[in-house]
Amino acid sequence: MDEAADEILGLYRRHAQAWDEARGDRLREGGWLGRFLALVPDGGEVLDLGCGSGRPIARHLIGQGRRVTGVDSSPELIALCRERFPDQDWRVADMRTLALGRAFDGVLAWHSLFHLRPEDQEAMFAVFAAHAAPGAPLMFTSGWNRGVAMGEFQGERLYHASLDPDEYHALLKAHGFKALAHEVGQDGAGAAAVWLARRT
Repeated sequence: MDEAADEILGLYRRHAQAWDEARGDRLREGGWLGRFLALVPDGGEVLDLGCGSGRPIARHLIGQGRRVTGVDSSPELIALCRERFPDQDWRVADMRTLALGRAFDGVLAWHSLFHLRPEDQEAMFAVFAAHAAPGAPLMFTSGWNRGVAMGEFQGERLYHASLDPDEYHALLKAHGFKALAHEVGQDGAGAAAVWLARRT
């Protein structure tokens, strides 16, 4: 399992074009993004962790009048973002060690946090807190319960992991966030659970 977790970056680098084509422009997450953006001021800045190729989520955020700083470990995916949205800020970086030295009006980790090992997910809440301004929403996806699940993309293993809901609640509270919503498999989230919280 640990080996599969280590393969995530390589997988998204090798198959960046295929992933972009598979993801496409169809926005399935519009309801959740609407709830998230209702908490981000017009013209506000959103930190998109694991932004992929910038479509459809970053494209939607930009279209709704927000600025985006997108972070992804895959240079190939970030290159697509820069080509499509040159006026935004795109960074090749590991979210686990991110330290931009500034706070954002919203923080998003949609279908990205759950590719990290459980212990790395726990550590990410300090990263979330360091980059979220007071009142900023945080939205991320997880599994239903603690454990590891293996998916598949382009014939390769795709690692997913999750903590228990009680652990996520405790981490949010410990890092200064108030949970607003936690729902499973609703409104374009697929089989994932969605968490929406706000920095207190």
